[in-house]
Amino acid sequence: MKQNFAQCLRWLLHHEGGFVDHPDDPGGMTNKGITAKTYQRWLSETIDEDAVVTEETLRNIPDNHVSQIYRQEYWVKVSGDNLPGGLDWSIFDWAVNSGPGRSARAIQRILKVKADGDIGPKTLAAIREHDAASLIDDMYFRRQAFYERLKTFPTFGAGWTRRNDETREQAHQLAQ
Repeated sequence: MKQNFAQCLRWLLHHEGGFVDHPDDPGGMTNKGITAKTYQRWLSETIDEDAVVTEETLRNIPDNHVSQIYRQEYWVKVSGDNLPGGLDWSIFDWAVNSGPGRSARAIQRILKVKADGDIGPKTLAAIREHDAASLIDDMYFRRQAFYERLKTFPTFGAGWTRRNDETREQAHQLAQ
């Protein structure tokens, strides 16, 4: 739901935390969950095609850039404004953590519609035919199974599991 973006962003930023450069994280250097690569691409496409992202640049990413990136690159890509409350958070948080396409394909597989990674009219129609609370739970279980298959689960699994648990709980709050 459109009105849920601000709340979802607050929860997301709590999950993502601040600056991190963990040697085992394939995403590399991040701040507020935004990788240097994502910020570089976004800056080049929207503000300055010659922008260079350094550690200092990423550490000082403005809040309005963070909000715009999350809205444009994740929320809009998973049709967050058109999803039922709660399911919007469930799909959005996983989109940020693992990519919008993966999150979109997960809900499409749950719904047994074409899993093309694009939440369009057919997927939205299928969503309307289901109970949001059940879809939130299905996303939770599918996400957890995905995490547990990753080779980095021993390093990051406890945090991912906590995040998935929190997201499910918060999603159910929004759905009510």
